[in-house]
Amino acid sequence: MKVMTAGNSVAATAEKTNWKAYLKRYWQLYVLLILPMIYFLVFKYIPMKYVLIAFKKYSIVQKVGEMPWADNHGFQYFIQAFHNRDFLNALRNTVGLNLLDLVIGFPIPIIFALILNELNVKWFKKTIQTIAYMPHFLSWVIIYGLAIQLFAPSNGLVNMFITKLGGETVPFLNDPGKWVGTYIFLGIWQSFGWNSIIYLAAIAGISPELYEAASVDGAGRFKKMWHITLPGIKSTIVVLLIMALGNILGSAFDRPFALQNNLVMQNAEVISTFVYKNGIKGLQFSLTTAVGLFQSVVGVFFLLFANWLSRKLGERGIW
Repeated sequence: MKVMTAGNSVAATAEKTNWKAYLKRYWQLYVLLILPMIYFLVFKYIPMKYVLIAFKKYSIVQKVGEMPWADNHGFQYFIQAFHNRDFLNALRNTVGLNLLDLVIGFPIPIIFALILNELNVKWFKKTIQTIAYMPHFLSWVIIYGLAIQLFAPSNGLVNMFITKLGGETVPFLNDPGKWVGTYIFLGIWQSFGWNSIIYLAAIAGISPELYEAASVDGAGRFKKMWHITLPGIKSTIVVLLIMALGNILGSAFDRPFALQNNLVMQNAEVISTFVYKNGIKGLQFSLTTAVGLFQSVVGVFFLLFANWLSRKLGERGIW
């Protein structure tokens, strides 16, 4: 027993010495971390005390600690949110649109990266890459302007082409059902090129010797893609899928806000636009803070579940 204790003590001392030596050797890396840590402390952690507004009756003239607690043991605004028909509609739309984005949009950057990797003509490959990246740098206001030019019912380019062929105009932006398809299409078009960068980087890290060995064995391009490239980027796919699942209840503000209009509001209202309209414009800060807190808690739950499932299936997860 004494031998084990002495052994543990020696191991702990060695570990402590190694930790100090490692810190002394790589101190420059830790210095580089100071500014990001200050950023997260000031802009991410200190503001978290205002989460208490979700449980209190907001008053602009009182500090957070001085505000009175809300009714129903502080859960008044959570109950109010779940009795609000507009919030339930926004919740349904957020989950539905994000699921469609995930199911349809998630595989497309992977497929694009795989196809791009198979192109042998370098100038053509670079040109396609550049064209695919460009929409990422456009704001959603500009993309909405392009959508009007393309999909407007009367003078949109696509509808003019359809009518020239003898068909009827399609209300891409005014019909709730068709608006969802347009919303998903524009989101994929804007981001698939940029999102493929990570997969292309992961593919670049696969050893060329594996492809050479497969060629010697007579494997064609498709077999090499299926048995070497895809398994080589599997861990990257899993990590990005976990992060996407963590955002299943979150949504960017600019995309739905720019694309929505009164005719499609039934399908276009999401939590971020609901929070903007009721919190910023409607001055219901406690209600919208409660909605934002609920959104974050559910997002963390999905993230933890996806990470747990990933580790159960033999992958590394994100921690």
